[in-house]
Amino acid sequence: MRPLIVLPTYNEADNIAEILRRVRAVVPQAGILVVDDSSPDGTADIVWAMISEVGQVDILSRPRKSGLGSAYRDGFKWGRTRGFDVLMEMDSDFSHDPADIPRLLKGIDDGADLVIGSRYVTGGEIPHWPWHRRALSKYANRYSAAMLRLGIRDLTAGYRAYRGEMLDRIDLDAVRAEGYGFQVEMTYFVADAGGRIVEVPIKFVDRVRGTSKMSMNIVVEAMALVTWWGIRDRVKRRRPG
Repeated sequence: MRPLIVLPTYNEADNIAEILRRVRAVVPQAGILVVDDSSPDGTADIVWAMISEVGQVDILSRPRKSGLGSAYRDGFKWGRTRGFDVLMEMDSDFSHDPADIPRLLKGIDDGADLVIGSRYVTGGEIPHWPWHRRALSKYANRYSAAMLRLGIRDLTAGYRAYRGEMLDRIDLDAVRAEGYGFQVEMTYFVADAGGRIVEVPIKFVDRVRGTSKMSMNIVVEAMALVTWWGIRDRVKRRRPG
């Protein structure tokens, strides 16, 4: 197995050095790709400086802030052209614990095509979230699963491992969503391609340094896309022939 950890960044100067240390300590042989959208806080400069400490880290520098979904699409394409056979998504702000990487990789090794680090299977945790945030997240996931007829509890989760061969079966240029919508759309494409999807429990925590990139626009985009995909599929299935 030759995994690549894809870390999208925009203004993550407060977190990037330590996340690189932690990832390298957990998976010494993995590739690490930082996809940076020209962060004005000097995130990329910190990454370059860290190479002498943590070993090889590649940087894919993009000219402007272009969104989470496109960062992962670009990272996946970059990794596949260089022979990485497992592509991992992971936040750069410690919302995702690097210690969970081996469990996600084991899921791939055991035969899954997509392994999701899930907050909502037994053993998953989201400490310190207020009740209304938990309710919104759970409702969004249940609604998405129902509309798309997918038996997944955490469709919007962003801690994931994909089998490279499965990504080759997906037209990444046709995946248009960003934010939560990107995670849902990718899961939908994997399921539609016949991929095996498993969820493993993780503990998700909010960032302690830096500024969250989440906004209501991202949530609205995701729900609108899910509604459209669900209606579209139901219409297709009703058409004769």
